[in-house]
Amino acid sequence: MLIYPAIDLYAGKAVRLQRGDYAQMTVYSDRPEAVAADFAAQGARQLHLVDLEGARSGGTPNLETIVAVKNSSGLFCQVGGGIRSMDAIAAYLDAGVDRVILGTAAATQAHFAARAVARYGARIAVGVDIKDGFAAVKGWTEKSPLKAFEFCRRMQSDGEPTLICTDISRDGMMQGTNVALYKTLSTELKMRIIASGGVSSLDDVRHLAALGLYGAIIGKACYTKAISIAAAIEVAQ
Repeated sequence: MLIYPAIDLYAGKAVRLQRGDYAQMTVYSDRPEAVAADFAAQGARQLHLVDLEGARSGGTPNLETIVAVKNSSGLFCQVGGGIRSMDAIAAYLDAGVDRVILGTAAATQAHFAARAVARYGARIAVGVDIKDGFAAVKGWTEKSPLKAFEFCRRMQSDGEPTLICTDISRDGMMQGTNVALYKTLSTELKMRIIASGGVSSLDDVRHLAALGLYGAIIGKACYTKAISIAAAIEVAQ
């Protein structure tokens, strides 16, 4: 199982939210490139980057920062947040980002993800952010009428190879990940599943790895030093 340390970006800074609440934002660094370098020094080979401004309002406001992180670290970078058009996809991929994550656009634009996959293949992933059993959109600020599992099955039918699933209720809370959710997803779907939200201990990493998941994203636990990336990578193998 691959380990993806997370860098959430707002105004060019590395930040973290609690349960997707923009009013509960903690700034961890004014230099995201330094954060990425630290993760690389611990053995990370891939990063999960989220443009929180883009997620809420669309667009690519942190594109320059993301490109700087990619170029300085040399790590595999997947990026989500506000990517709601083919132009936005092209902007990231042409700038050297390895994979983009579609969220709101995949949930609200019929077959948008399928068109993106047809053009870019495995460089496209889809993210489902689960709130009360439904897919949340627009930076988790709105709940769509689409049930999360229905959305996941639709994405699989559209040929999407990679699913990044976040349990919003666990995100940033340091209370453990939702193993039961990921067990159900891995049983019902034939996609590469990356777990996100609440990974706060090496036991969480062990449990997710035992499910045969493709990857796990670690956010706040990296910054509070509850988990070392090096130890997580070792446990995940």
